[in-house]
Amino acid sequence: MSSFNRGVSKVEVTLKWDPSPMGRPAHDLDLIAATYTADAPGTPAYLVHFGSRSPDGTITLDRESRTGQGFGSDEEMTLELDRLGADYRRVIVGVAIQQQNGRRTFGDIANTSVRLAEGYTELSEHDFAEVAAATAATFAEFTREAGGTWQFRPGVRGFDTDPQSFGALMGGG
Repeated sequence: MSSFNRGVSKVEVTLKWDPSPMGRPAHDLDLIAATYTADAPGTPAYLVHFGSRSPDGTITLDRESRTGQGFGSDEEMTLELDRLGADYRRVIVGVAIQQQNGRRTFGDIANTSVRLAEGYTELSEHDFAEVAAATAATFAEFTREAGGTWQFRPGVRGFDTDPQSFGALMGGG
């Protein structure tokens, strides 16, 4: 396990939310990770989402829910940053709300929260209250330092976009 001074190496991301009230369409939230190279810092080299994984297997979506039903986390993602290829300099992680059944924001979905941990060390936890009017949000950025270690930068940034467009917007600004 690493400390903040030594960087982070393997991060677990868990997302949870309450199911829709009885008789209402299900809420479907999706974790998304975007990777960036030094050559194209604003355009993702690839995205991991909707049950996919990175081409090299270093970022995986281990659990996916389309309803928020069940105990514990509804979606889980693992980022093995220490195994990520040397060309990759930045990884941004976010969540998008599917909009098939009408526009929904974080404020419309009860008890939405995300937690990032490395081993038993909690790195960050967010409830998306500060972006309640958003339909998507980024909440973590990992950057590779000159020495090769990965640094974690927390911060929630909301977007008003659909999941299909979100991936192109995550690394901007």
